[in-house]
Amino acid sequence: MKIFVTSAICLALAPAMLASGLPASAQAQTAPQPPSINAGDRRPAATRPFEIAEVARFDTPWAMAFLPDGRMLITEKPGRAFLVTQQGEKIQLANIPQVAASGQNGLLDIALSPRFAEDRQVYLTYVAPGQGGSVLTLATARFVEGQGRAGLEGLRVIWRQTPAGGRGQPGGIIAFAPDGRHLFLTVGDRMEPETAQVPDQARGKVLRLNLDGSTPADNPQASAGGVRGQTWTTGHRNPYGLAFDPAGKLWLTEMGPRGGDELNLIQPGRNYGWGEVSNGDNYSGVPIPRHATRPEFTPPVVYWTPVISPGGMAFYDGPLFPAWRGSALIGGLSSRALIRIVFDANGGADEAERWSLGARIRDVAVAPDGAVWVIEDASQGRLMRLTPAS
Repeated sequence: MKIFVTSAICLALAPAMLASGLPASAQAQTAPQPPSINAGDRRPAATRPFEIAEVARFDTPWAMAFLPDGRMLITEKPGRAFLVTQQGEKIQLANIPQVAASGQNGLLDIALSPRFAEDRQVYLTYVAPGQGGSVLTLATARFVEGQGRAGLEGLRVIWRQTPAGGRGQPGGIIAFAPDGRHLFLTVGDRMEPETAQVPDQARGKVLRLNLDGSTPADNPQASAGGVRGQTWTTGHRNPYGLAFDPAGKLWLTEMGPRGGDELNLIQPGRNYGWGEVSNGDNYSGVPIPRHATRPEFTPPVVYWTPVISPGGMAFYDGPLFPAWRGSALIGGLSSRALIRIVFDANGGADEAERWSLGARIRDVAVAPDGAVWVIEDASQGRLMRLTPAS
């Protein structure tokens, strides 16, 4: 039997969440949400306000994270990772775990611990081989370097997908709460849509964990334990972008099927509807009920039909593009573009600009100096730096 977290249940949970000391972004879950905006018909701007410089190339790069000194950690989906300078010099990291690399699966995200300056810990996600099928895995390890070498030490798995198995669409994006106390993790439906609504399966969920992988006591269903205790939100398909905005709200991008890519404001206990509703249809052409037909599910703030295939997402707060401050930058895969999203004070958002980059953009990051960096999803994927046009 499928169990849904309805709007009524969310309202019932609100008093307990307020008492538990959840962040303000979580407490605002009962605020009314503006109507969804379809930005799918937007077209790229005729000119770009930035120059693009190719810095290096990688074998199917998937994610990047900036160190405080401006160097980067970059993962390759087939199972390698590198320490990279802004001039493109690369050192391959030692002790990367074995991955099950096929299709969308492999080595995925990498993120610095909120206390990286003290503990030198990094977090990484990957799809690991396992009995009963491959398993999305979250691990942490200490980043070490010296004498021209770099690598990971003391790798420790702190979470595994339950149950194992599935095909592509692993998710695997990491975001840390602004206060540095909790970790959020996206888990895709692994191409099994019905599992996104099964509460005891991690597929199709956003999880909220302590930094050691344990379950926070103030999660919506913490007392249930297991996957239910870890679940923050339900009903996601293929979530590849997750980031906090400057106000502390958590936003997620996910790929829809044939239409219906989504930008969602993530609020605890909510159910976003996949695989019961979508603003897209099945690849076979069989229609899927729309969000408007099932008000118990939370609709996206923005959706795209036709799709953009959203990849990584980052909020801009640097000095080089002052007009972008507070905006989200999203990498477009099928749209081969960089998309800028603007937000209002009421939880609304809209696509403000789109620029064609002529490449499938897998991830976006902002360097300490304010330059925007993107990586291309290709077997010879480019690492590119974007700076203001002369």
